[in-house]
Amino acid sequence: MSNDTSAPDDDKVPEQEPAAAQEAAPETVYVPEHPRCGFVALVGAPNAGKSTLLNNIIGQKVSIVSPRVQTTRTRVLGIATEGDSQIVFIDTPGIFSPKKRLERAMVAAAWQGATDADLVVLLVDAARKSIDADTRAIIARLKDSGREAILALNKIDLIKRDKLLALATTLNAEGIFTDTFMISAETGDGVEDLRNLLATRMPEGPWHFPGDQLSDIPMRLLAAELVREKLFLQLYQELPYSATVEPEGWEELDDGSVKISMVVYIERDSQKAIILGKGGQRIKQIGAAARTELEEMMERRVHLFLHVKVREEWTNDPERYRDWNLDYNA
Repeated sequence: MSNDTSAPDDDKVPEQEPAAAQEAAPETVYVPEHPRCGFVALVGAPNAGKSTLLNNIIGQKVSIVSPRVQTTRTRVLGIATEGDSQIVFIDTPGIFSPKKRLERAMVAAAWQGATDADLVVLLVDAARKSIDADTRAIIARLKDSGREAILALNKIDLIKRDKLLALATTLNAEGIFTDTFMISAETGDGVEDLRNLLATRMPEGPWHFPGDQLSDIPMRLLAAELVREKLFLQLYQELPYSATVEPEGWEELDDGSVKISMVVYIERDSQKAIILGKGGQRIKQIGAAARTELEEMMERRVHLFLHVKVREEWTNDPERYRDWNLDYNA
């Protein structure tokens, strides 16, 4: 079953596959004298602030953020350079107790990211009244695997100092943390210190990416993720998780602008009215917010088109999991 509702900002978009955001190699490549390079996994319970931290460290949005838990669905690579060190961050989905297939695949991706990384940073929401069950489960699994981690207590701007110090003492008693940082991923407080330490801990070896590359995610997929972010920001109390966004068309125009077409897939026809809003106003607002951010990011004019289609049981479609680099059978 497939119903199509369009909310264009311009004329119809011809379908054309876009090039990756940063495939072209720079003309001049900086070669560090004593290169270091390694992978750092950012793990934590849902909504601990991992994506916000990654975007702050990188200095540009490479992972979407919303108040809704489990917004990040797959591993996102963010790349930062500090002196001769290249730090490749893996922003993982929030780790929780999964019940559905998609949730199991997301949690499996998070743990695989932690397993593959040279260092693990456990991000904890310090503003919570107590240590949540998901965070305790993550610590227990790290312990069982013999894995050490760096502790980052986030949202310190929202907690009193005495409670923050008590939380740090309690968590460090677990015996798996090599270092503790108190940060605010939102304001950037303490983030530079964390980044500097990670740079010194990277193993010696050549860089994996050009010095000016910030992520491995193609621009067409990042654009789709930005639209999904705007959906969640406006509808996170109404929209179920059974909504996703996929790129459909991309055309480079002679005047330097770009035409982009995206499809919002939902599982039931009844969900369409939620996204469209009265008279189609809500989908237009979502498109306008996404277009504004894309224009800032790409530094050129963007013509964005959003279509809403019903794709029943898409969360059980193996092809969707391949697109996100998730294990369908996790």
